[in-house]
Amino acid sequence: MMSNIYIKATILSMVLALALLVPLQHQAEATSLWAEQTSLFGDRKARAVGDSLTIVISESSTASRSGTANNSKSASNSMAAGTGVFKWLAAAEASGKDSFKADGKITNTNAVTGRITVQVTGVKPNGNLLVSGTQSINQNGEEQKITITGEVRPEDISADNAVLSSNVANAQLKIDGKGPIANKQRQGILTQIFNLLF
Repeated sequence: MMSNIYIKATILSMVLALALLVPLQHQAEATSLWAEQTSLFGDRKARAVGDSLTIVISESSTASRSGTANNSKSASNSMAAGTGVFKWLAAAEASGKDSFKADGKITNTNAVTGRITVQVTGVKPNGNLLVSGTQSINQNGEEQKITITGEVRPEDISADNAVLSSNVANAQLKIDGKGPIANKQRQGILTQIFNLLF
């Protein structure tokens, strides 16, 4: 009789001990709040979809073209007076001269500077980040929208989570403007039709 009570007490104590150990085991497996950080002391850089990244835009381009064209042409014809049955034909002489000369030169300079923060929209198998972002500025009825997309290598991202636009591969930079000034800079409808026809 005593042995049965002893066995039951032993089993009960073991069950209680297991019941206490199971929650402790679950606590040990709890994930950290900083699980996504590679290092508490490392720089915070964009590396996953949804992360933000600042692109420092510093683009300039200059194109020039010049051309010269010369063209000249001269011709002369003469005809002697007629003889015999063609005596009635008088002597005649004709000459002509044509010349053409043209000089042309065109120079186009563009410069864009600024900073825009974009988001990572994808990560390629080689680790490169696909980024895209739009910045819209409204000022006195004028709206300027800057859109940039491209591909960034993680090693080109600086410690302050920024990258130069010259290091963005397949970069597409688009600047649109709306407002009174932008409308004045556009050609009128009649001018567009005239350019289309001629």
